[in-house]
Amino acid sequence: MNKPNVGIVGTGIYLPKGRFTAREVSEATKGLWSEQAVIDKLGIREKTVPGDMSTDGTQEMGALAALDALKNTGVDPLEINVILSVTEEWKEYPLTTSALYIQDRIGALNAWGIDVQNRCCTTVSAMKMAKDMLIADDEINMIMVVGGYRNGDFVDYTDKDMSMMYNLGAGGGAIILKKNYNKNLLLGSHVIGDGSLSRTAGVEIGGLCNPITLANMDEAKKSLRLMDPVKMKNRLNEVSMPNWYKCIDESLRKSSMTRKDITFLDILHIKRSGHDSMVSELGLSPDQSIYLEDYGHIGQIDQILSLHLALRSGQVKDGTVVCMLAAGIGYVWAANIIRWG
Repeated sequence: MNKPNVGIVGTGIYLPKGRFTAREVSEATKGLWSEQAVIDKLGIREKTVPGDMSTDGTQEMGALAALDALKNTGVDPLEINVILSVTEEWKEYPLTTSALYIQDRIGALNAWGIDVQNRCCTTVSAMKMAKDMLIADDEINMIMVVGGYRNGDFVDYTDKDMSMMYNLGAGGGAIILKKNYNKNLLLGSHVIGDGSLSRTAGVEIGGLCNPITLANMDEAKKSLRLMDPVKMKNRLNEVSMPNWYKCIDESLRKSSMTRKDITFLDILHIKRSGHDSMVSELGLSPDQSIYLEDYGHIGQIDQILSLHLALRSGQVKDGTVVCMLAAGIGYVWAANIIRWG
C-alpha cells in the first residue's frame, strides 16, 4: 500500500491597509535610528499596521485570510475537518478560542479546532502537526492552518534593546493541507527548542507575575521587551545560526534531499544582512527568495505570505523545492520542505 502524502491546496492572505514607513520608524525611535539605517540594516521600507479592530483584530484578520484561501482554492468549508489556529495570544478577547471563532466565521461546521502557540515559529510547527494528524487519523482529510498577528502594538521604539522587533507588522494568513493531494507535497520538517530562553523576551506587564495596575497601565501597553537582553543575545549568538542550519539539513534529510535541491527560500523577515547571508550560504540568488521589506515581520504569517507572493510572481512553480524557515522567541527554530507541483 502506498504511504499517504500531504499536499498544499492553496493559501489566503489578509493585509490591513495601514502602512508605517522607514521614516516613521526612525521618528518613533526619536533619532536612535536614521531612516536610511532602518532601510539598510533593519530592512524595512514600510510595514503593515492594523486599523479598526472590527477588521484588524487578530482573530478577524485570521478569518479574513481563511475566507481568501477558500476563494482562491474553491474549497468547500464543509470539507475542512480541523482548524489549527496560529493566531497570536494578543487578540480581541483573552481566553476565547481563535480556531472556533474562525470555524464559525467561515462556516466550517464539520471542523473542530484548537489554538497552537510557538510565536513566530507557529505556522511551520503547525504544518508539521497538520501533516502528522492527516497521516495518523483516517477520518481527517483536510486541515486549515490559519491565524492573525499584530504584536507590533506592544513595541516601544525608544527601547534600544528592541530594535530586532521594530519590524513587527500586522496581517492574517491561511494555508490548506489535504491528505493524498498528490501535489505540492509537504515533506520533511524539523523543530528545535531551547527553553533556557523561555523568559528572556515577552510582554512583561499584564500577566500573573506583573499585572496591569493604574500606575503601570500606560507602560503595559508597550511592554514587549527583552527581559534578559544579555543572556538572550549571548545565547542566540552561540546557537541561532547552527540551529537554523540543523533544521534545514534535518528537514532535507527527512525529505531525501540535500541543500543543492532547494530552489526557493521562504524565510521570515530578519535584518537585511542576515537574510542576504542565508541566501548566499544556501547557494541561491536573491530572486530565489522574497525579502519582505515592504511588509515587515508579520510573525508566523511571514511563511504563508512569502509563499503566496512567490506563487503569484512565478518564483514558485511546478518543480520548485521550497524551504520554509522560521524562528520564534522562547526560543524555537523550524524548517520544512515542500516540493511544488
